[in-house]
Amino acid sequence: MKKLLLSSVLSLGLLTPFLSSADDTTPEQRIKAAGFTLPAPVKPIANYVTWRRSGNTLYLSGHGACEGKSVLGKLGSNLNIEQGYDAAQLVGLCALATIKYATGDLSNVKQVLKITGMVNATDTFTGHSKVINGFSDLFVTAFGDDGKAARAAVGMSSLPGNMSVEVSAIIELKD
Repeated sequence: MKKLLLSSVLSLGLLTPFLSSADDTTPEQRIKAAGFTLPAPVKPIANYVTWRRSGNTLYLSGHGACEGKSVLGKLGSNLNIEQGYDAAQLVGLCALATIKYATGDLSNVKQVLKITGMVNATDTFTGHSKVINGFSDLFVTAFGDDGKAARAAVGMSSLPGNMSVEVSAIIELKD
């Protein structure tokens, strides 16, 4: 349902006043206006960190959804594109929670540079880009055009814990 709402709002241009980086609304206000709430950021489940900063660049490790809410399964088998889109949206909310934790405020984001979306999929599934749009659409909702990034959407034969979607990102922060 949120996918339909977000897609309709984006296609009709209803969020256009909220997408300009020069307006008075914050990324969190835009996310809330779209009907989303940021979860608590995820903690690492192995020997890694969820983010690393170098200068004005923030690198996000591969994320699933926060709070144990990852959608499990394989696209093209037991999950369809809409379920994958929703799963990617949950991953996007978790990534935003990590960015907020790492920077203190989502308004510190200058632009999203790179998104790498991995989809747990059958070898015949071809809708990877449509799935990862769930993540990308959410970042455009939060950051406007600054949320549009160079992107890869690729299929994997499996992902940790049977997650359906995992995404990593590179973010440029303001000075």
